[in-house]
Amino acid sequence: MAQQHPARRGRGERAGLSRQQVLDAALALVDRDGLKGLTMRSLGEHLGVEAMTLYHYVPNKDALLDGLVELVFTAATPAIDGAADWRTALRAYATALREGLLRHPAVLPLATSRPAVTPATLDDVEALLRLLDEAGFPLGRALHALNSLAVFVIGHATAEARIEVGAEEAGGTAWLSALEAERYPLLIRAATEGVGTDDAERFAFALDALLLGFEALR
Repeated sequence: MAQQHPARRGRGERAGLSRQQVLDAALALVDRDGLKGLTMRSLGEHLGVEAMTLYHYVPNKDALLDGLVELVFTAATPAIDGAADWRTALRAYATALREGLLRHPAVLPLATSRPAVTPATLDDVEALLRLLDEAGFPLGRALHALNSLAVFVIGHATAEARIEVGAEEAGGTAWLSALEAERYPLLIRAATEGVGTDDAERFAFALDALLLGFEALR
């Protein structure tokens, strides 16, 4: 039986959608086809509506891209609910944000190039700033802390998403194990024992170091 496609609505006709549904569909499209595959036309086809219909929900392509950043970043916010203190809250937020970025790696270029500008993302920034303000951080240092945290998480996730080295490839564990023993004993030992190679472990270690630094400079 031939697959039935939803009837496409006319130019500019409302389709009973919501902004959230449009953004969710855009994220699914980017996950599948990458950012280059996201156009208002391709998104309209994905949703079964004319491209002009989408402008009822997002005013332009830039707003759509900002919305994708919003989806990934605000998805990490619930992790801070009920946190005992600011360190626990920031650790939970950063961990959840890393996981979200790795689930949607095609969004990483947007995360590095588009600031938080939507009301939802700004609400989250304000909430995190309030958390640090109540913990005694001067406002300038609170902003430095949040920006440093975001840059760290995005950078780490970007490296994880891009760098995949097989054991036999240059830099891989088998390749390291075959190095000259007298010259590189510690590198060979690390490769043989498999230490210092786990991405999540490295992330947690660096995150804890960052939070300890924030505490010392608070």
